[in-house]
Order: sequence, then structure tokens, then C-alpha cells
Amino acid sequence: MFRQLTPLVRALLITNVLVYAVQVLTASGPLSGPFVSLQLWPWHGHERFGVPSLQPWQLLSYSFLHGSSLHLFANMLALYMFGPDVERLLGSRRFLVYFLTCVVGAAVAQTLVTAFVYPSPYPTVGASGGIFGLLLVFGMAYPRRQVMLLFPPIPMPAWLFVTLYGLMELFLGVFHSEQGVAHFAHLGGMAAGYLLIRHWRAQPRSFR
Repeated sequence: MFRQLTPLVRALLITNVLVYAVQVLTASGPLSGPFVSLQLWPWHGHERFGVPSLQPWQLLSYSFLHGSSLHLFANMLALYMFGPDVERLLGSRRFLVYFLTCVVGAAVAQTLVTAFVYPSPYPTVGASGGIFGLLLVFGMAYPRRQVMLLFPPIPMPAWLFVTLYGLMELFLGVFHSEQGVAHFAHLGGMAAGYLLIRHWRAQPRSFR
């Protein structure tokens, strides 16, 4: 089952699982523990109430932390399902650049939203921004590949799956639904990925 994994997908899976194991062993909550400075905190913190300010490294470090085992499972399942094909398509070096760009794009979107639209004192964690970026390029590269939903178990082409998922995130984000889920971070990851793909396509013989 794991033989199909590509090098960077395997490394990301192992790293995220190991980091989460340390989180569990150290009982790292959202406001305490050794990982508190690695979470993505709001643009303007409030030290008086124990809310740190945003630090540059958090734009990447937050993506290796997860809030629950279900959160971790969902992201790693998507990485396992879509990551290998995307890494083979882009090559390992560009896959890493693409994934991290989506992670940073998601972080920027989330900090802007929590600063100016829906103020929140809570941190953000999770690799979802990078995962949504992978979904985007998968849907663009393999639009007719069949994707099976888990709930409900309905097959659909990848382009439709990605489009519906993106529209759902936009709807939930605009109406501020499903508290505790960073919908605009997901969309930010997709947007950053799309811009990077457009940039690569504009380069001669760069992106096929």
C-alpha cells in the first residue's frame, strides 16, 4: 500500500504523524505546551490575555501541527490519495515549492481574515492549506479522474469534486459557518497554488 508513495509525500506523512504524537505525549493545548510559538497566531496578539503575536516562522510551522486525531487523519488521507500523483507530475523539488507556497498562502489569508473580517484570538493549525492546493492542481491536471467521496460514497470527476469543494468552502466562510474551521485558509491555499501554476505556465517550457 505504501510502495506507491513518492519521497516527499512519505516524508510529509511521517513528519506530521510524529509531530502529532509529540503533541499528544506533551498534552499540547491551544494556549500551552512546547508548540505554542509554532501555531499561527492572529496578526495582532494580546499579551495581557496570553495571546501571542504573529511571528514569521508561524507561516510555515503551523502546518505541521493538528488539533485532533480526526483533523490529522483527514489531511493525511488526502495527502496519501492526491499527493503522489501531484509529486510525479511536478517533480519533487517543485512539489515542495508548490506545497509550501500553498501553506503560506493559506496562512496569509487566515491572518487577514482574523484581523479585518472575523476577529479571533485563537491560533490556526493544520496542513489543510497545502492539501487544498494539491486538490486544485490534481483537478486541473486530471480533470476526468474519478474521485470517490466518503460521505456519501458518490463517484465524480476530479474537476467537479474540486469545484464543489471550493464553492462549499467559500459559502461556509462567507456565512461564518462551522466554527473552528479555517475556510478562508483553505481558499487561500487554493489561490496561492493557482497563482503559482499561472506563473510557471508563463515561463517557457516550464509547466506542462
